[in-house]
Amino acid sequence: MENEIQGKPIIEEIVEEDVTVGTECKVILFNDDWHTFDEVINQLIKAIHCTFEAARTIAFEVHVKGKSIVFTGLLKDCLRVSAILEEIALNTQIIT
Repeated sequence: MENEIQGKPIIEEIVEEDVTVGTECKVILFNDDWHTFDEVINQLIKAIHCTFEAARTIAFEVHVKGKSIVFTGLLKDCLRVSAILEEIALNTQIIT
């Protein structure tokens, strides 16, 4: 970016850092009052490629505790999982 002071250009260096490369993140799924167990189970199977039984266990934990860590991995993978869960408006959060 260039600015001029007294007719001389000043060049500002913009440094971007990507601190999330290689960082392990987690996807948290939150409970709500709108989705059925079947909807959540089916979306979990689609998002994290788990068995029906594993998805049912996760869905029950979300229901009882209000939230659950449903996936751990690289940020790009967490973004993919979160996006799939949110296709049906499930509420998720990614944390590091």
